[in-house]
Amino acid sequence: MTGPAAEGPFERPAGGPGELDLVDDVPVRPPPVHETEAREHSIEESFDRIIVEGRERLRRRWVDLLVTGATAGIEVAFGVLALLYVEHATGSVLLGGVAFSIGFVALLLGHSELFTEGFLVPVTVVAAGEARVRSLLKLWVGTFAGNLAGGALSTWVIDVAFPSLHHQAIVSARYYLDSGVGWRTFTLALLAGAAITLLTRMHNGTDSDVAKLVATVGIAFLLAGVRLFHSILDSLLAFAALETGHAPFGYLTWLRWLGVVVAGNMLGGLGLTTLLRLLRSRQRLLDHRLAVQRAVEAAPPAS
Repeated sequence: MTGPAAEGPFERPAGGPGELDLVDDVPVRPPPVHETEAREHSIEESFDRIIVEGRERLRRRWVDLLVTGATAGIEVAFGVLALLYVEHATGSVLLGGVAFSIGFVALLLGHSELFTEGFLVPVTVVAAGEARVRSLLKLWVGTFAGNLAGGALSTWVIDVAFPSLHHQAIVSARYYLDSGVGWRTFTLALLAGAAITLLTRMHNGTDSDVAKLVATVGIAFLLAGVRLFHSILDSLLAFAALETGHAPFGYLTWLRWLGVVVAGNMLGGLGLTTLLRLLRSRQRLLDHRLAVQRAVEAAPPAS
């Protein structure tokens, strides 16, 4: 979860030919295509933040993507530790969900990123014509791999440090993996994807740190306390169980489950939340696409 955006034109670092898949020299808020059409100030400001943040994220190199993703996996693992400890001590899933929110607060304040946060912001930049789809795919793959790697390492450390939580890790993980690969799993994953993309929308809709913190805790509770199916959070629970050596399921079971959940997360985040946001901001998208076209036409021919 990244921080607030700066105002004004976005300045990119110099790079060699083909190093960046972003179009240069496009202002954050280009001249409107339809100058007489009324624009909502709050929507415009939110879109400005999305464009600046998305540009930053889409220009990351592979190593930056992997490190940022791994950091997020480690931070979420602290939330998993809190969840397991509280559920073990109290037997309450709801209290465990509240405890888990520390992991999402760490994401917010640490400016790291989960795979499921890569829907609204970078997709908007691609839809605006400022970046290529391959940059988006690179962001998703790098962040996803980093999330899982950082989370797997952290849950192994948790298992070694807290053997008393082994049974709870298995119980918590079985709730998700025992659901199989049916429609219930898919729909719970769809809701989780929509929820975390809604969190991204809320973060970009305000400059208030308090409001962002409240939204973060609320969505984290919804994911862990209500037990929506989130590909990264629940995979960390699966890792915590598998690494004990006593889980009644294996990595192949987790992979089959993960495929369905990733698909649900993406459809929920992209279809239920991001698409509606893009439709709401369609005039701004037209502004950017025209500005990109003009920037490309004005660029000197490649030597």
